[in-house]
Amino acid sequence: MPGFDLTHTVAAPLPAVFAAFTDFENAPKRIPDIVRVEMLTPGPVGVGTSFRETRKMFGKECAQTMTVTAFEADRLIELSAAACGMEFTTRFTFEPDGGKTRVDVAVRKKAVTLAAKLMAPLSFLMTGMMKKCIARDIAAVGAAVEAAPAA
Repeated sequence: MPGFDLTHTVAAPLPAVFAAFTDFENAPKRIPDIVRVEMLTPGPVGVGTSFRETRKMFGKECAQTMTVTAFEADRLIELSAAACGMEFTTRFTFEPDGGKTRVDVAVRKKAVTLAAKLMAPLSFLMTGMMKKCIARDIAAVGAAVEAAPAA
């Protein structure tokens, strides 16, 4: 599946970084483009957790349902979603890096409908937009963690 990879280092310990990245309910407090998050499953975050994220894109609100498809505490979380005839998987892995935390993000997409497959040659346009958006998101979460008082 085509996609892209990003890496971001957060100047905070791994447990705090992982906790912030998996605190979906409070994402609107950390990520400016996210308007609201509605948790669709109760309880702690783990495989099967679903939430509906609404964010501002191109001046309009756009909602997307995401589901946690892989989870290892303080190590990784994977989110899956479907939209516009495409399936998306975003995998975050977290590694300690001398008092900091390295966050690696791998985004993969797959066209599943005929219309999406026909549009595949133009998918680089969407990929570029998604890469910029996710880079802003991870930088915003990282900055929020760095600004938080140490526990």
